[in-house]
Amino acid sequence: MDITKFIPLWIIYLSDMKFFIDTANLDQIREAHDLGVLDGVTTNPSLMAKEGIKGTENQYKHYVEICNIVNGDVSAEVISTDYDGMVREGEELAALNEHIVVKLPCTADGIRAVKYFAGKGIRTNCTLVFSIGQALLAAKAGATYVSPFVGRLDDISEDGTGLIRDIVEMYNYYGYNTMVLAASIRHTRHIIDCLKAGADVATCPLAAIKGLLNHPLTDSGLARFLEDYHRVNG
Repeated sequence: MDITKFIPLWIIYLSDMKFFIDTANLDQIREAHDLGVLDGVTTNPSLMAKEGIKGTENQYKHYVEICNIVNGDVSAEVISTDYDGMVREGEELAALNEHIVVKLPCTADGIRAVKYFAGKGIRTNCTLVFSIGQALLAAKAGATYVSPFVGRLDDISEDGTGLIRDIVEMYNYYGYNTMVLAASIRHTRHIIDCLKAGADVATCPLAAIKGLLNHPLTDSGLARFLEDYHRVNG
């Protein structure tokens, strides 16, 4: 008997859910790593700029530092918008460390670059995805990850987690191996919703990951245990 038909879809995916931290801040990456639940890191030019990291050489060194902390995939984004530039940058990034995944925008040239890198055995993350059609093209080109932006869709009154669910169902139906990496996660509720939608990965700010720990009954229960202990033991 196939018992999986009696189990909610999101529970079936639970064992495969990974946490990436979406930052270029080394202290936050170390904290998430020390928590024991970190599977990888995603970055982008905005996050690099936020940390004040200027110049290609310094950014490349920073990627290596991240890879030295995390035993998992680290998405490093190209800044070129043309195919030749994406290929050049992507090859440079992939050569930095075995953990690097080349992050490419979901544009015509980006999809071409995804296909190129797939042929070379270089892993990719197709980012800035906002529709199921874009996700389909990324998968057909051979992307390792596809990154739908949940929060940005919610910002314009569209259903970000609904898109995650649609992409997961489409990939499962057609047998694509591309992993759905839920990006633009704004808060802890987004993580839970993306989990239920079947995302393979959620990339989140550190605060959103730590928010999963919060529950008033945990706090009150711990306080009660300690109170009872001290009442008996002094």
